[in-house]
Amino acid sequence: MICISAHIQSRNSFADSHSRFFSTRQQRLSGAMCLLAMYVMLASRCLAQGYDGPAQLPTATVSTAMSGTPAPGAIISVNAGDDLQSALNNANCGDIVQLQAGATFTGQFIVPAKNCDINHWIWIRTSAPDSALPAEGSRATPCYAGIASLEGRPQYSCANPANVMAEVQIQTEGDGPFRLAPGANFYRFIGLQLTRTAGIPLPARLVSSQQTSDHIIVDRSWLHGATQDETYVGVSLDGMTNGAVIDSYFSDFHCIAVTGLCVDSQAVEGGASDTPDGPFLIQNNFLEAAGEAVMFGGGTAQSTPTNIEVIGNHFWKPWQWMPGSPSFIGGADGHPFVVRNHFELKNAVRVLVEANLMENVWGGFTQSGYGILLTPKNQHRRHGGNGCPRCEVTDVTIRYVYVSHAGAGLQLATSRSGNGRDGGEAFAGTRWSIHDVVLDDISISKYKGNGAVLQLSNSWKRNALNTVTVNHITGFPDLAGNTMFIGNDIRTAPMHGFVFTNNLLLSTRYPVWNTGGDESCSAHDVPRTTIKRCFETYKFVSNGIIATPPEFPPSSWPASNLFPKTIADVEFTNYNDGDGGNYELLSTSPYKKAGTDGKDLGADIVGLNAALAGVE
Repeated sequence: MICISAHIQSRNSFADSHSRFFSTRQQRLSGAMCLLAMYVMLASRCLAQGYDGPAQLPTATVSTAMSGTPAPGAIISVNAGDDLQSALNNANCGDIVQLQAGATFTGQFIVPAKNCDINHWIWIRTSAPDSALPAEGSRATPCYAGIASLEGRPQYSCANPANVMAEVQIQTEGDGPFRLAPGANFYRFIGLQLTRTAGIPLPARLVSSQQTSDHIIVDRSWLHGATQDETYVGVSLDGMTNGAVIDSYFSDFHCIAVTGLCVDSQAVEGGASDTPDGPFLIQNNFLEAAGEAVMFGGGTAQSTPTNIEVIGNHFWKPWQWMPGSPSFIGGADGHPFVVRNHFELKNAVRVLVEANLMENVWGGFTQSGYGILLTPKNQHRRHGGNGCPRCEVTDVTIRYVYVSHAGAGLQLATSRSGNGRDGGEAFAGTRWSIHDVVLDDISISKYKGNGAVLQLSNSWKRNALNTVTVNHITGFPDLAGNTMFIGNDIRTAPMHGFVFTNNLLLSTRYPVWNTGGDESCSAHDVPRTTIKRCFETYKFVSNGIIATPPEFPPSSWPASNLFPKTIADVEFTNYNDGDGGNYELLSTSPYKKAGTDGKDLGADIVGLNAALAGVE
């Protein structure tokens, strides 16, 4: 029980930090069930002694309780018109730099190194009292900046909008309004609106580290770009250790296609550093970015971030960004924003992605609109060569996640960088555990992706993709898509250690399909043949493949799987056309407790609902 107690204390008391779970989904779960389910999840983590299947869980976390980040020194009041940079320069470790609520501070402010310690943090916060802000552990929204709602976003609770945040903005391109100086440490940002002035034609990122920083927390703040400009990063974690982004709201991070000066955007990004960084905690945020809401990797690097937790976040892209939408909004010149995916890892080790809701993503701009991508990448340099031979994606756990309204579901791939003529292979892609995930409304026709629930592919000649477990997922593509894409050039090393068990997936017209090429192991497109040719070792049993077409009968699949003829034969509580239904199995379902572990086929819906309570 020591493990559970320590985890709970890191986010205040268990009941307090999860009290928001009991307000928005009472119709699905009682508070007691939620507590029980979360307790069981924490207990299972301890019993696994630090592993989830083949993947090692993070071995370090970031403690974010206010009581653990004390600032016992003086209060430095900064009112409208005062010199914020001077206040930052003059602050001592333990001081609180208090910005006037409702005031605006404009500039590129350097957050200086002070050589502080764990008992003497510097807080940079609004002057509004704690009682005017969300309680610790609860998410801030634009309501606290006086904005009752944002077009195209889920309606947040806002009975009495009031501007109690202090606004800090940058009026130019580049890094700002806050740039962390080399060695900056023990800073906590609380109750701030961080943004930029509208109409600036060049890209900007709002919070970034200039080299190395340590113990940095962004807490209960609203970070956003302008509606039609290029603000491409909210918080950059590159070069940071012990960094956390919690209980905050991110909106309007995007790059403009064709005419823009940036090509990818993130709410939170990291993984492109030459110095070891991590651990990181990204918890209970609303995360909106056209590129990827969260991404690690994608640039040159000599190190890999470790111990990353992404927990309890709502990933979102507003429909007005999608070309053809009746309320379409793109750049001021009419070009759309570059939309890619929700979550991507190209360089990360020991990652836990848990209890996240990911909604709305579509294909285009070289991507297929996947919810989640695990794609280790030796990033290609613009002027030739590759910049990250040490990049790896290893020991990743994805569990209790819901992906909905997407062009595709999960992409698990090791691919070369650039044109591959100089190798282009990264270091490793291995030990991935994915379970209790729902992927519904996956549509090639509506969201212009490839419609695949899952892609598994490799193009590396050495150290091919291996040791991947996909267990207890539920997925519903439309019939025009593919249930699975699989591919590996037969001239490369074969993939191995693939475990695919206890899943419940709707078949499509072409259920297991080739990622491309006559030399691919999946060129024949017959499920049994493809899986045998593509994986040197595998386990593919106890899966429910629903409504397989006559061209691919049960005999064309690996043995020891199950084949409901229709959706009705599965006996979901409420299928709802595979879009927002209740996919818990009825007590009479023949697939209840039919898994190799004695559990229902498909995702643990009760546990998933408990994990997601209050995330939306």
